Amino acid sequence: MTPELSIIIPLYNEIEVIEICHQRVSDVLNKLDLEYEIIYVDDGSQDKSAEYVSNLAHNDARVRAILLSRNFGKEAALSAGFDHVQGELTIILDADLQDPPELIPEMLKVYEEKDVDTILMKRTQRDGESATKKQSAYWFYRILNKLSDFHIPEDVGDFRLMNKKSLDALKKLPERNRYTKGLFAWIGMDTFVMHYQRDPRVAGVAKQNYASLFKLAFEGISSFSIHPLRISTILGIISALFGFLFGIYIALKSLILGDPVSGYPSTMAIITFLGGAQLLGIGIVGEYIGKTYIESKQRPIYLIKKLVSKKEINEK
Repeated sequence: MTPELSIIIPLYNEIEVIEICHQRVSDVLNKLDLEYEIIYVDDGSQDKSAEYVSNLAHNDARVRAILLSRNFGKEAALSAGFDHVQGELTIILDADLQDPPELIPEMLKVYEEKDVDTILMKRTQRDGESATKKQSAYWFYRILNKLSDFHIPEDVGDFRLMNKKSLDALKKLPERNRYTKGLFAWIGMDTFVMHYQRDPRVAGVAKQNYASLFKLAFEGISSFSIHPLRISTILGIISALFGFLFGIYIALKSLILGDPVSGYPSTMAIITFLGGAQLLGIGIVGEYIGKTYIESKQRPIYLIKKLVSKKEINEK
């Protein structure tokens, strides 16, 4: 029977929490009067996460396990889940249970009442996270929206409900450099925002460090805006204008007042400033060229090592 609801759970080295996650998600879904499926996407875990979700899929026809060939990143893992969804409605859930599965019935109720295509889950509180991470996330979303050509909802993660129309629209976007939160916003569709309190991790440790979060942040900015290139151009114009005016000032001062041209300190200051501005501009341009190069190769977003489901096992 075709499921009405699909739950996508990407995971990477989550053996400490996956058993609790499956139990809580199953408890919630079993109380609902609908057919469902749970899709676990293992993103090349090095622990026993892949083995555990494979066993779940062997024993429960409502569970499928997609095992990627290596660690492609969460964005790619989500894409793998999207491509294998069978339900009319799809909910994305993190395995660490920071996004409570107990909110699923309320999400379904609001979806029926509001007649929208997407339910966004906006975090009003982020328990278990450092003040630095909270502040960096706060400012990232605000800066991203200042630079982006369209609005990306602030403080909204991957936790959301989408109907088939929204998911089909999302699957039409083939880019390899993926910032999924931006793609969700780009497709538009009728949306309703629900607020919730994000819980701390049930077990284990976060897999993303500040370096990976910074990389993801820059990915988001460069994927949905060319403003950094424009800022680089403006900075170059300002630098050139400043250098021209400063040169005139020095020449007039020397001719009119007879002051000798100051040497080493001012020269080094100008060279350092211009050198830094040039390197910044080259770096920004290089980032966009690199993204274009990756897109031009047309490599797949992910590769599947194994797809495990009880239905396929029975057919064999």
